[in-house]
Amino acid sequence: MLDKLHQIWKAKDLRNSVLFVLGMLVIFRLAAHIPVPGVDAVALKNLFASNQVLGLMNIFSGGGMENFSIVLMGIGPYITASIIFQLLGMISPKIEEMQKEESGRQKINMWTRWATVPLAAMQAYGMITLLQGSSQGILGDISTFNFISIIITISAGTIFLMWIGELISEKKVGNGISLLIFAGIVAAFPQQIQQAIVSYDQTQLFTFIGFAVIAILTVVGVVIINEGQRNIPVQYARQIRGNRTFGGSSTHLPLRVNMAGVIPIIFAISVVLFPPMIAQFFVQARTAWIANLATNVIALFNNQLFYGIVYFLLVFAFTFFYTEVVFHPDRISENLQKQGGFIPGIRPGKPTAEYLSFTAHRIIFVGALFLALIAVLPLVMQYFTGLQSLAIGGTSLLIVVSVVIETVKQIQSQLTMREYDGL
Repeated sequence: MLDKLHQIWKAKDLRNSVLFVLGMLVIFRLAAHIPVPGVDAVALKNLFASNQVLGLMNIFSGGGMENFSIVLMGIGPYITASIIFQLLGMISPKIEEMQKEESGRQKINMWTRWATVPLAAMQAYGMITLLQGSSQGILGDISTFNFISIIITISAGTIFLMWIGELISEKKVGNGISLLIFAGIVAAFPQQIQQAIVSYDQTQLFTFIGFAVIAILTVVGVVIINEGQRNIPVQYARQIRGNRTFGGSSTHLPLRVNMAGVIPIIFAISVVLFPPMIAQFFVQARTAWIANLATNVIALFNNQLFYGIVYFLLVFAFTFFYTEVVFHPDRISENLQKQGGFIPGIRPGKPTAEYLSFTAHRIIFVGALFLALIAVLPLVMQYFTGLQSLAIGGTSLLIVVSVVIETVKQIQSQLTMREYDGL
C-alpha cells in the first residue's frame, strides 16, 4: 500500500491528477454547505430522516439536499439525461449509429448536457413545491422573483457539478460522476457514526450487529462480483515470413462478471426516484383525479415492499442494459480475426461473436442477480430490524466499495502504463 502511494507521488503527472481530483472534491463539499436562505434547517433534516425516498435523494446530492444548498439536486439530473439518451440509443437506429463513432458520442454528450438544464429546473421546482406543501413549515410563502431565483441557482449548481465531474473524468483516475457521489456519501459517514454512538441503546445491540453483518456481506459481495471474471482461451495462428516465425502464442480474453461497475446502482436509484419527484408537480392540481393519482404514486414508492421489488428489478435490468452498451462481441470477433486470433473449437467471424455473446449473457446473469440481491439486502434487514439507516447505509456502502475498486484499477493501470514507458 505504502509502495503504491510512493509510486503515485513519484509520477509527477499522476500526482498532479490525484491532487486536482481531491481539490475538485473539496470544492464540491464546500458548495454543498452553501445554503439557499429561507429554509427551516431543523425541520428539513427531520423530514429527510423520516422519508426513505428523500434519504436516497440526499445521498445523490452529497448532503446538499438536506442542507438545501446551491447544489441541492446534486448530479441527479445529469444522470437522468444520460439514461434517456442511452435508452434512445436502443430504439433509434440513428442514435445507435452515432454511439459507435467518436464524433457521434461527442454530439450525444453535448445533447445530454443541454437536456440536463431543463431536467434540473424541473426537479428543483418539484423539490421546492414539496417543501412548500409539507406540514412541517420548512419553506414558507416566497415571492415569484425569489422562487425563480432559487430555481436558477439550483440549476446552475447542477451544471457546476456536471462540469466538475467531467474535469475529474478527464484526469483518468476515476469516474467523475461516481466520485462526486462517493464524496458525498463518505462525508456523511462521521455524522452517522456519531449519531449511532450518541443514540446507542443496549436493546438495539442486535440491530447494530445486523448492520455490521450487512456491511461486511455487502463489501465482500461487491468485491467478488467486481473482481470475478471468466477467461476465454485465445490462440493466435503461427505465421512464417521468410526465415522468421510470428504468432503461435496463447492468451485469454477476460469477461468480467460485472462489466457495468457501479453504474446499474446509480441508474436504478435515479429511475426509482424520478416518478415520485414528477408526482410532486401534481399533488396540488385542481383536477381531483390527477391530485389523487400523484398522491398515490408518492405513497406507492414510499411502500417498502414495492420499492424493494422495483429497485431489485431495475438493478438487474440495468446491469444487462449497460453491459450491452459497453460490450460488443461483434467488434471483438472482428479484431481477433484481423489479428489472426481464434477461440479453440469456435470458427472465426460470426460464430465467435455468438459464442462470446452467449457466454457473456450467462456470466452477466449471475452478476446481475448477485448485484440486485446485495442492493435489496439492506431493505430486508430493515424489515426485520425497523432501523431506517440500514437501507440508506447499505446502498451507500455498495456505491462506495464499487467506486473505490474502479478508481484503484484506473490508478493501477496508469502506474502499469508508466512502467512500460520506462522500459
